[in-house]
This record gives sequence, C-alpha cells and structure tokens, in this order.
Amino acid sequence: MDVQIALDTVWVLVAGMLVFFMNLGFGLVESGFARAKNTVNIISKNFVVFAIASIAFFAIGWGLMYGDGNGFLGMKGLFALGGADNSPAVGDAYEGVYSAISWTGVPLMAKFFFQLVFAATAATIVSGAVAERIKYASFIVFSFLLVAFVYPMVGHWVWGGGWLASLGFWDFAGSTVVHSVGAWAALAGVLVLGPRIGKFGKDGKARAIPGHNMTSALTGALILWFGWFGFNPGSTMAADPMAISHIIVTTSMSAAAGALAATALAWKLLGKPDLGMTINGALGGLVGITAGCAFVSVGSSLVIGAVAGVLIVLGVLLLDRVKLDDPVGAIAVHGMGGIFGTLAVGLFAQDAIAPGTTGDGLFFGGGFELLGNQAAGIAAVGAFVFAISLVMWLAIKAIMGVRVSEEEELEGLDIGEHGNRAYPDFVQTETVA
Repeated sequence: MDVQIALDTVWVLVAGMLVFFMNLGFGLVESGFARAKNTVNIISKNFVVFAIASIAFFAIGWGLMYGDGNGFLGMKGLFALGGADNSPAVGDAYEGVYSAISWTGVPLMAKFFFQLVFAATAATIVSGAVAERIKYASFIVFSFLLVAFVYPMVGHWVWGGGWLASLGFWDFAGSTVVHSVGAWAALAGVLVLGPRIGKFGKDGKARAIPGHNMTSALTGALILWFGWFGFNPGSTMAADPMAISHIIVTTSMSAAAGALAATALAWKLLGKPDLGMTINGALGGLVGITAGCAFVSVGSSLVIGAVAGVLIVLGVLLLDRVKLDDPVGAIAVHGMGGIFGTLAVGLFAQDAIAPGTTGDGLFFGGGFELLGNQAAGIAAVGAFVFAISLVMWLAIKAIMGVRVSEEEELEGLDIGEHGNRAYPDFVQTETVA
C-alpha cells in the first residue's frame, strides 16, 4: 500500500469516526429539547439506532446502494459486502460489483464504514420528530426498514451511479441523500402519530412545551457542528489538503451565518433571542451547505447559511400553524435546510472551485439547467421517500401500533417503555388541561 492510500484511508476513517460521534450530538439535542420524563427513551433511541443501522446497512443496504445494477437499484454484492475483497486497489476488486464507489482507492471496509455512519444519520433524524409519543419497538422496526431499503435506494440514484447522477444532479455530502430523506420519513411519521397531548389547545393554537435541559441541547449542537467537519470534508474520500480545507471553511461559515440569521429573525418575530432557534439555525446552516460545500465559495456559503437560518425559523413556526408536532424542529432543519441546500448548488456553484463537476450555477452565468436538475432530484426523492415511508408507518400502525397509551405519554415514556427515569431524584407530575 502506498503512502497516499494510507493517508487517504486514515482520513476517511477519522472522518467517519467524527460522523459516528454525531450520534451523541443528536441524543443531547433531542433529549435537551424534550421533557425530563422522556429522556431515557430519547437517548436510548439514539443509541440503539446506530446498532440497527449497522446490521441493516451491512446485510442489505450497502449492496442496494452501491452494487452494480440499473439506474434505480443495486443488484450485486447485496449481502454482507459480498463479491469483492478488501483490496485497496482501484479497479479489479470492484469491477462488476461496486463500480460506483471504485473512484476512491481506500480499502472496501473504510468505504463501508464511512457510508454506514451516513446511513445511521438518516434514521437518527426521524427520532427527534417523533419523540415523546412513539412506541420504542415501532421506531426500531421503522429504522431498520429505512436504512435497509429506503435510504440506500435514494443513495443509489445519486451516489451509486443511478438515474439522478446521470441526469446531472449533484449532492456532495447529502443535503438530499441523508438529510431530506430523514426529514421526509419523519414527516410521514408525524402525520401518522399525531401531536403530543397538550401541544395544541382547544382553540387550535400551538402551546410551547419547553425542553428540560438547554445545556444538553447546546452541548449536542456543538458536537454536531464539530462532527460536520468529518461529514462534509470526509466525503472527498481522500486526504486532499486543498479540498478538505475549503470544505471545512464553507461548512463552518454557513453554520455561523445560520445561527446569526435565525437568532435575529426569532428576536424580531418572537421578541426574544430564542436559544432553540439559534441552535436550529446553526444546524440548518450545516444542512444547507452539505450539498454544495465543495462547489461554492466561502462568500456564497455565508449567504446559503443565512437563508437556511431564516427558513428554519419560518419552518418551525409554519409546522406549528399547520398542527404538525415536531418537538425538536427536525423536519424544518433537515427538510427545509436540505431542500434549500440542494437548490443552492444550482444557484451558487462555480466551476472554477471544483472543475469538471457541477459547472456554474444560475448566479454565476450557468443558466437554469443545473438548477432544474437539482429541483427534479428534490421532487423525485421527496415523493418517493414520503410515499413509501407513509406506507411503512401505516403498516406498522396496523400490525403493532405506533403510539403509546395516553396514560404512558402523560407519565413519561421513561417509565412506560423502559422502567426507569433519567433523574430519579427529581420526580415531577404533570397535568394537561
């Protein structure tokens, strides 16, 4: 193995470890935004979902995503990385099996691990949106199905040499492939579950249900910001100093702009600089830059982040208005942020930054072709993921139920689902008018 392959491999594995560490960030953000009585349930879901995703992606998802096949589905190497050895060489080891991932010379297992942590992230996004009322077992079943079948099919379309890639659709690190997939699946789940007890009053107006630990939420958000330094630049799958440096800066600047824009808008609309909106604004900026981080300038990343931050605030308020209960704002962050971030490639991409890839976006003289391709991809992925997720949620509801009982919800899922409490020395009772 030559030195460059060794360096590339170390970089890919370290980046994958950073993305794995984001599971902690999601757990802290989601539990912090929720009530104390559901803390064990939420952190348990965030822990077990990686185990579920690991088995689902290893056994089924990887082959569906990267196996050679047709424009819609991988057909080879479907089970347990079958049909290819662990050689670091590009070419023979993957010929006729995983051709779409043969462009990077790192060993097969390094490629698998990096893609696995992305797959797990898509399922984790769902956890926050359905928090505080979903059955633990039902969430486990849905997560397995999402990572085994739904996520890898979309991934094949874009990263596995499928039809969206052929169309000219670009998503460098997953604004659509990872984040929008999670958001569309979450939206379907929220529709099937319904809102939490007490979220909407008799007049139909949304009631605030404050999170119990904003220190936890802030810590989680900073961990996610840190983990994104693996998520985006790791998608180079190579230790390319110039590319990695550029991507880290565009990623961080977008997050900063998102945090500030969301804070300012929330301050204007709500009268106070709401910390939850600040956190979600930063996360929205991170989601928004994920598709174009390698294709846009630092200046453009600031604009992308700021617009994403604004959209997240408006999205959270819109969900309340239409009576969709998302305790952590995941649908707004990953859905609206993912949609805008994917469109932003068509607006802000510059060929000079990554020659031979996207070409120029609309704002840099490239016309509407790239933007149209991006919009088509967003529509196709949204329609597919939402429809199939809705069917899966409804099937799970019919077979095993999806929502805990009213008594269990009021008492807290920690006791009903897990038989313990996160804070046994601080027990509160709750009544809902």
